[in-house]
Amino acid sequence: MNTRTNTNQGKLSIVATPIGNLEDITLRALRVLKEADVIACEDTRVTRKLLMRYEIATPVISFHSNIGERGFQRVLDLLEEGKCVALASDAGTPGISDPGQELVSRVRERFGDEVQIEAIPGASALAAALSVCGMRVAQFTFYGFLPLKKGRETLFNEIVGAKRASVFFESTHRIMKTLDVLVQKLPPEHRIGIFRELTKIHEESIVGTATQVRDLLLSDPQKQRGEFVVVVE
Repeated sequence: MNTRTNTNQGKLSIVATPIGNLEDITLRALRVLKEADVIACEDTRVTRKLLMRYEIATPVISFHSNIGERGFQRVLDLLEEGKCVALASDAGTPGISDPGQELVSRVRERFGDEVQIEAIPGASALAAALSVCGMRVAQFTFYGFLPLKKGRETLFNEIVGAKRASVFFESTHRIMKTLDVLVQKLPPEHRIGIFRELTKIHEESIVGTATQVRDLLLSDPQKQRGEFVVVVE
């Protein structure tokens, strides 16, 4: 039962921010960030760069994967007070491989329709990669970041045997190990794509067999750097 007595309705805005190029921010997102009472963000240093670029002075608080119960409670309390909170991750859309999903779930559970939750769509590494891959991805499964250890092998077996395309994120520290596994498990002619540093200066798209892609990265260590979206056709 909801015992909320504040007559002012709180609002939680899920704001997509650029995945690299700071020009990839919508006019609506800029307005919402400016009008919010507070911005809950993954890394205040990263978000402040965006805010400084567009002369936005809204206060910021930290909200990230290691925030713990106190972090969730802080946001819930602000909404309880009728505040407008904008949630932003370092890059892309909150709720995609970050704690934003859990926050939205808790807000819905606690407040029901007494707190407005709105989506402010924009940049997404997932959508950006699929739009330029030129591969058969009409249907796909998105895995986010694969687990570091437990369950990783099981997911790779699922990806290799899937009838749909598979898409996941990978870091610079694990991209070569991931490619080695795909070389071992995929048929020799099976295509994959890796999309590195999307919208940034060193943006790159590479599509080919797993062996071709791995060998290209082995030949140039610079291509192993950055954040990756991996697509398995």
